[in-house]
Amino acid sequence: METLQNKIDFAVVIAVRHANPNGDPLNGNRPRETYEGYGEISDVCLKRKIRNRMQDLGAAVFVQSDDKCSDGFRSLKDRADANPALAAALKAKDRERYARAACETWLDVRSFGQVFAFKKGKDDKDEGVSVGVRGPVSIHPAFSADPVIIDSLQITKSVNSITGDKKSSDTMGSKHRVDFGVYTTFGSINCQLAEKTGFTQADADLILQALRTLFENDASSARPDGSMEVLRVYWWVHNCKSGQYSSAKVHRLLKVEKRVEIPRSVEDYSITCGELEGLKAEVYDEF
Repeated sequence: METLQNKIDFAVVIAVRHANPNGDPLNGNRPRETYEGYGEISDVCLKRKIRNRMQDLGAAVFVQSDDKCSDGFRSLKDRADANPALAAALKAKDRERYARAACETWLDVRSFGQVFAFKKGKDDKDEGVSVGVRGPVSIHPAFSADPVIIDSLQITKSVNSITGDKKSSDTMGSKHRVDFGVYTTFGSINCQLAEKTGFTQADADLILQALRTLFENDASSARPDGSMEVLRVYWWVHNCKSGQYSSAKVHRLLKVEKRVEIPRSVEDYSITCGELEGLKAEVYDEF
């Protein structure tokens, strides 16, 4: 199948209601925020959700989370070593062949790229591998349109975790959530890098589907069903490989502005998108 022939830019508008969209482990798992108080969802977090949706949509994924592992492998090295094409390329010490086989096998590798840097095990006769793949799909961290209000509450329990004479402490810790916020993230798909990884139009269509359904099967105690919502996806398809305009210029078209002093709902925001001559966005309104 032919690789992607038209550069693509995209933007996603996300609503967060009483949820922790991305906890910061260095800050007690509080929702990530900038020094100015704007909410943040890291690009790594967004890619994890996209990979999960790729799996749900039937695509093969290399970087699988433990709770969604579908092939039984307990590490990335085990998954790579079990692939015959990669094993043959490693034996031949052919890095280009190794990268090509990885891209052909896993959608997330030919989308986001991957660094294969594995030391050889005790029983391995072959040398370790160190291969880097640059992917065509890049995505920005998501930031809220305005500073967010973070609520913190204490969690208690009513049962003992371990059998004993004394009742354990009622206090378990703290739970944090964003009261309400509208976040935006942006991304691009580069045709030159798509040629190197074999990324196709069908792959781009699956990325679009993943973005539109980003929070399906993503519920947890920190993000109950319905608390995270994709409001709108903008999808710009340029008429050439290099793009009619720079990604920065395209991304600036999106404006998310509050209508009231303290927004409490989606209706309190105005979401608009400008236009550039010869480039029209496909808009997927999800709310």
